[in-house]
Amino acid sequence: MGLFEKRIDRKVAAYQRELTETHYAEVENMYRQIRGWRHDYRNHIQTMKAYAAAGDMDAIRRYLDELDTDLNTVDTVVKTGNPMTDAILNSKLSLAKSRGIATRADARIPVKLGVPELDLCCIIGNLMDNAIEASAELPEEKRLIRVYMDMKGAQLYISVTNFTAGGKLPKLAGRFRSTRGADRGLGLVRVDAIVERLGGYLTRNSEEGAFTTEILLPTDSSSPG
Repeated sequence: MGLFEKRIDRKVAAYQRELTETHYAEVENMYRQIRGWRHDYRNHIQTMKAYAAAGDMDAIRRYLDELDTDLNTVDTVVKTGNPMTDAILNSKLSLAKSRGIATRADARIPVKLGVPELDLCCIIGNLMDNAIEASAELPEEKRLIRVYMDMKGAQLYISVTNFTAGGKLPKLAGRFRSTRGADRGLGLVRVDAIVERLGGYLTRNSEEGAFTTEILLPTDSSSPG
């Protein structure tokens, strides 16, 4: 391995560590919100009992509406069946929504994955980070990220699409160039390396106004869920 390749490997490893630490921080923040809401549960019940004792049904309805809105901000958006996927995907969807980006997610993983959790964390995190940053270039009303995950036979299929500004993205040496700086380029390299190591398949497609990444990862479909 040459000096240049070693430098790239060191940078990729450093970026992976930074990315993972960021993901765990995002997931912890989401769970902290959920724990906070649960902590307040008893107070909410006592408040509604007081309204019920006073016969104030309008107040109860208003309070329930407020609780419903509050719960939607911390409730798990997607339940795939895989805890780590739920954690990282929901944290990224929450981050996208906080930045004014509409999201559409349909994700199901009905089996226990053979894919290492750290690898899956890095793949989903990088794909979502790229989609979020690309979406930020658009007017808020045009921002949209679509995520689809499901089993296709014995393989896990992952698809992430985001709307983009302008036309098709440029390629360099047959690969799409990241327009988000060196770290984003390393993120794409890391995803490619993980998919290759796991014996998977990856394709990226840039059309007018949209960019899609599709991944197939082999997994042990015979494992119990």
